[in-house]
Amino acid sequence: MRKIMKRRILSILGSAVLLCGVITVSTANVSASERELEQVDGSYLTTEEKSTGYISSPDLRGVHLMDGESTISKAGISRIYAYGATTANHKVKYMATIVYVDRYDEKNDEWGQIDAWVAEDENTYYMSTAKSLKVDRGYYYRVHCNHIAGNEYPYEEEFSVTNGILIP
Repeated sequence: MRKIMKRRILSILGSAVLLCGVITVSTANVSASERELEQVDGSYLTTEEKSTGYISSPDLRGVHLMDGESTISKAGISRIYAYGATTANHKVKYMATIVYVDRYDEKNDEWGQIDAWVAEDENTYYMSTAKSLKVDRGYYYRVHCNHIAGNEYPYEEEFSVTNGILIP
């Protein structure tokens, strides 16, 4: 009887030690992965397939400008898909989305622009623009957009930015 009790106690202690070990390793892995995300100029460097950014705060929206979105995603080997959209609260006389594509320069610890374009429209409340780009592998890329809307100059303008995604 005493032998059986010893085995049960040892079994329970062994299970408790194993459980503590699993919890400790899990916590350490989560902490390490959180620390690994580096932020450069408002964008985290990630290994995600896609990243989307929005106008940073609802308080920044104006009388005309309602929302803005930037998106970057992997589109195959050495290709990315860059997208920007702007939405107004109502039909406006002028709307534009300026899309910038940046590549992270690790040596200088900064983003450098590799492409940009402007899409404009009149008498609308929504517009979007997109492009597929061939890029060099081994770098992080991000998209940021200026979103512009209004009926007369100066127009309302805000920006959105994605995180950087690695193109391996």
